[in-house]
Formats: sequence, C-alpha cells, structure tokens
Amino acid sequence: MTEALAGRRVALAEGRQLEELAALLQAEGAVPLRYPLVAILDPPDTAPVLAWLRDLVADRFAYVVLLTGEGVRHLLALAERHGFRQDVVAALGRTRTVLRGPKPVQALREVGLTPYRVASAPTTEGVIDALRTEALAGVAVGVQLYAPDNPPLLTFLASALATAHTVLPYVYAPASDAFRVVELIDRLDTGDVDVMAFTSSPQVARLEEVAAAHGRQEALRRGLDRVCVAAVGPVVADTLRRAGVRVDVCPERGFVMKNLVQQIKRYFQEGGGRRTG
Repeated sequence: MTEALAGRRVALAEGRQLEELAALLQAEGAVPLRYPLVAILDPPDTAPVLAWLRDLVADRFAYVVLLTGEGVRHLLALAERHGFRQDVVAALGRTRTVLRGPKPVQALREVGLTPYRVASAPTTEGVIDALRTEALAGVAVGVQLYAPDNPPLLTFLASALATAHTVLPYVYAPASDAFRVVELIDRLDTGDVDVMAFTSSPQVARLEEVAAAHGRQEALRRGLDRVCVAAVGPVVADTLRRAGVRVDVCPERGFVMKNLVQQIKRYFQEGGGRRTG
C-alpha cells in the first residue's frame, strides 16, 4: 500500500478486466468504485466473421491488421467453438501481421506468435505509418476492426491500391443500468469520487449518452472538472478531449491496466488532487 492512493475513491468504467483493475488499485490502498459502462459481446451474426476466418486460413490475406487484443481473442474463441482454432493460429503465423499496440501483441503471444510489425504509436495513424513502407498494391489485407468503420485506415489502404477485407469480431453493449450510470454522474458531481478511470472510448460515449438522456450534462461536466481523469492510452485520451474533458493521466507507453494504476499513483505523488470547480 502507498500513501499516494490510500483511501482514494477510483471510479472504474472497465467491464471485462474490472476485477483485475480493482485488485491493482486495492493493493495500492485505493477504494475501487465499480461502474462498468459497456460490455463486449459477440456480434449478433457471426457468419461474416467465420467467412473472414476461413479466408484467413485459406491464405487469402497478404497482411492482417489487428487493432485490439479483444479482437484477436474473440476471433480465436469463435474459431475454437467451430473447431478450427489451430488452423487460425497457424494462418496468423504465416501471414504478415501488423498490430496497433501492446494489447494485440500480448494476445498473439498468448498463442505463441510474434507480430510482423507493431505500430510505433498505438493509434490508427501509427498503423498507417507502419504500413507505408510495405508493398500493398494489388494485395488483400485483412483488417480487424473495433468499430463499424475506420475511414482513415481504409482510405489509406485504398490509396495504396490494396483491397481491404474487414471483420468486426465483437460489439459493445450497455453493461450497467442507466440509473447506475446516473448514480455515478451524481457521485462525480457531489465530490464523492477522486479519480474517474476510462479504459475504452465507448465508455466515454455511454457516459455522455446517459447524461444527455437524464438531464445530467452539466452535472457530468462539473464532476469531470473536479476529479482526476485517467485514460489508459492516447486513443481514449483523444476521445475525452474531443468531448471537452481535461485528461490528467495518460501513460505515454505500456497501455495496460498496471501502468494506468502506476500513472494515477504518480499523479497524486506529484501533488495532483481534486479541482474545486
């Protein structure tokens, strides 16, 4: 336990790794407040995902772009349910995999694979930079998305004369009842939270949507102005800034839960604290 986080109330928007993040914070003496905002589910129709996986196994992609660790794990889990997981692992080992950051790198390592290239910055722009020196004209590129579209990446691939084959292996859904989210907003507004930690961009959207639906936009703005706002990485931080939210904590590298907790701790060690309005 460290004095920096002792007794600090940290609101967690994370869903899948909620207990892992809570345990890391509790080990530092913090009090985790569990408010999972979104859940990650299989898409309603898995047929397009299975078709993409079969194209991968048939070596139809010269490159495969993997943007999230969650995406890699969902692809492998679906393949396992249909009896060809090892074929997918073998195919990923044969193709040139280009990864956005440490989370998909870790997901590949879990199955004994090493990526062909990793973006220097864990962003879409970083992936595009990693692809610029590749000979893409006339080749097929499999692209694992985390949202229905990624215009910058797909526009780049089209300009490079590559053919993009996209797959969306999971979707986001609300993880908490709206009234629980309203409770979180009210706790932020009344000063009952010291840190608000975001680990994905859809969490930001969910918070804003509930605030708008329940007339809590000003309460949310005041609350986020008062607390330490922490983002797990630059993509989430950019989403917050576009929403007009100041970001106090964002790791410069190593965008994983453990590093997020360490950066929050450092923020308070260096004198950060609650705003007054």
